[in-house]
Amino acid sequence: MHKSTFSHLSDQDLISQLKSGKEGAFSEIFSRYHDLMYDFVYKKTHNTDDAKDIVQEVFIRFWNQRAVLEVHTSLSSYLYKAMLNGVLNNLKQQQTREQHVQSLQQWIDTTSPEADHQIREKEMEALLAKEVAALPPRMREVFELRQKYFLSNREIAQHTGLSEQTVETHMKRALRALRNRLRTVITLLCMLHGL
Repeated sequence: MHKSTFSHLSDQDLISQLKSGKEGAFSEIFSRYHDLMYDFVYKKTHNTDDAKDIVQEVFIRFWNQRAVLEVHTSLSSYLYKAMLNGVLNNLKQQQTREQHVQSLQQWIDTTSPEADHQIREKEMEALLAKEVAALPPRMREVFELRQKYFLSNREIAQHTGLSEQTVETHMKRALRALRNRLRTVITLLCMLHGL
């Protein structure tokens, strides 16, 4: 069935079609609710990048869990609740990141200039690894394939089944997220590596 076939269906019918694996049903749900959900999340976060990431992550999880989906309320209520949970999780992650950065700053402030640079580098790389682990699963996979195995966008696309454009988008968002959240860490890592 084509996407247009689903446009006349009720939300409940779309959920039934989605549970049986119909991508067109997911596309229709996404089309109906994406903008509403983005506006809702943006009003909670006041950050366009965070709002995009949260909405994307919730919809990805919604698709991945389609076979066991249990929607006991209206679809809109279900999605609003999922988005709110996404916002709360994002807030918790941000608070954890801020604690990491504060700990790092305190450690730098109290460490003598003679301290072993290798130890300092390992500390910062560990913090960076935690931030990478906190990325949405697909974004993290793309980022790690690039950073650990030096794969090209085309190779990553072949490996993951994504389009090259989607791979590029994931990389840009991952780097932007890491830059924003760990600006201090990345700056210091670059200094240590002489980049």
